[in-house]
Amino acid sequence: MMAATRAPVLYSPELLALAVELADHPLDREAIAQGNARSRSCGSVIELSSAQDDYLAKVGLKVTACAVGQASAAIFAREAQGMNTDDVRGVLVSLSDWLEGDVPSTILPRLQLLEPARPHRGRHEAILLPWRAALDALSKPSAPR
Repeated sequence: MMAATRAPVLYSPELLALAVELADHPLDREAIAQGNARSRSCGSVIELSSAQDDYLAKVGLKVTACAVGQASAAIFAREAQGMNTDDVRGVLVSLSDWLEGDVPSTILPRLQLLEPARPHRGRHEAILLPWRAALDALSKPSAPR
C-alpha cells in the first residue's frame, strides 16, 4: 500500500511568524513617497511609505491582508530596501514567473516559505501586492521640497 503524500501546509508556523516582522516597518504618512495597491481577487490592501522617491528607503507598510500577504510583505520589507523602480519591476516579473511556473524560489531569501501558496491562484495577487505598492510609490512625481 502506498502512503499518501502530504501537501505542504499553507499556513506554516514559519509563514505565520513573518507577520510579526511587519511591526518593524510602520507606515510613515509623512514620508516623501507613498503608494498603495489593492488585490482585485481577495481585497487585500497594502499602503507603503518610503523616505526617498527614487529608491526604497526606510520602507513602512500598513498591511490588510491574509497571512500569505502579510508574509510576502515581510519578505518585501527586508529585501526591497535600496531598490529603484527597475529593480522592483524586475523582481515583480520574476515573482510572476515563479508563481506561474517551475522557476525555483531563489529569487528572494525566504521565498520558499511562500511555496505552498503557489497552487492557490487566489493568493498570487497578495504575494505580488507589496511590489505593486512599491511601483506605485516610486512612479508618482514627488512634491516640491
